[in-house]
Amino acid sequence: MRFLSRRLVMPNDLNFAGSLFGGRILEWIDEEAYIYASCQLDQKSLVTKHMGAITFEASAFQGDVVEFGLETTRVGRTSLTVCCVVRNKGTKQNICVADDIVFVHIDNVSRKPQAHGKTKEELDLLPIEPPGYK
Repeated sequence: MRFLSRRLVMPNDLNFAGSLFGGRILEWIDEEAYIYASCQLDQKSLVTKHMGAITFEASAFQGDVVEFGLETTRVGRTSLTVCCVVRNKGTKQNICVADDIVFVHIDNVSRKPQAHGKTKEELDLLPIEPPGYK
């Protein structure tokens, strides 16, 4: 799993108890997973079809930096399934795991599923990070 992106937990991201709001982290997961899937397939016309089990394991607080680990778990004819782990950058403790996020490639005009033309084997060979990214 590659940790590709980071976010700073800001005051507007907190719930009434002072920890990171679950809805905010789900919004971030959907966005980060879309960006990852879009880059993997080299396609922009993707929609989120399904998010499976979401497990919240720890809290994050104002000032924490969280990072998003993503990997492709399955490639279908029109779909891509992604796993996302959100962890605290400093402690490396998992905050949240979303292990079944399915994106479907759609036709721009008809909005119907359309083959993306990629295989898992092809995607496994792609470099994710740009050179020098740490």
